Amino acid sequence: MSTKSETLSLLKQEKLVIISRGIPKEKLIKAAEAIAKVGIRFLESTFDHTLENCEEDNAEKISFLRERLGDVLHIGAGTVLSDSEVRAAHDAGCEYIIAPNTRESVIRETKKLGMLSIPGAMTPTEICAAWDLGVDMVKLFPADDVGMHFITNLRGPLPHIPLMATGGVNPQTIPEFLQRGITCVGTGITVLRKDLIAAEDYEGIAKLAKEHIDAVRSV
Repeated sequence: MSTKSETLSLLKQEKLVIISRGIPKEKLIKAAEAIAKVGIRFLESTFDHTLENCEEDNAEKISFLRERLGDVLHIGAGTVLSDSEVRAAHDAGCEYIIAPNTRESVIRETKKLGMLSIPGAMTPTEICAAWDLGVDMVKLFPADDVGMHFITNLRGPLPHIPLMATGGVNPQTIPEFLQRGITCVGTGITVLRKDLIAAEDYEGIAKLAKEHIDAVRSV
C-alpha cells in the first residue's frame, strides 16, 4: 500500500475518482477491472445507509476490491458518516475517507488511522472549518448546484485549499471544473451507469471511463 503522502500526490495528479454506489459485489469487481484497464486509479465504494448491515456490506466490497485490484486501484470509502464506519473501512484496507459532510470525530478517527480525509462542505465558512481540522482536501458538494461562477469566486480568497468537486461531473464539465481551480473531480453515475451494470456491459463502462480520463488530460 502506498503511503498517505504518495496517495495524495497521485490523487492530485490523476484528478479523477470513480464512485461506486449500490453495485453488487460480483458486478462491482468486473466493472472495477474494466475501468482499471483503461487507466482509472481511484475508486470510491460508498456506504449504503438504507441497509441494516451497511458497514459489513461496504467493508466486504472494499476488502474484495483490495484483494483483487489493490495493486492497480487506490480504494477509498464514501458516504462515511460515523467513526465506526471509518474503522470498518480502514480494517477492510481502504486508503481514504470521503464524506458528504464535515464531522470532527470522523476526521479525527480518519487521521488517527493514517488515511486521507476528504469531508464535504459547500460554503466558504464550511470549507475553512473543515480545512482547519487538518483534512487533506475538501469535497465541494453538490458542485453543480453552486455552479462555476461560485467556484471562481471561491478560489479567489481560498486558493490554498484543495477541492474535490462532485455533482454534475462529466466529460463535458470536467475541463471547466479543473480550469476554475478544482483539484480533482468525482463521479459515479456517468461511468458506472445502472443500465450498463444491469446489462453487464463492461466494455461500455470502460469506454465511458476513458472519455472521463481524456477530459482530464485535455486540460
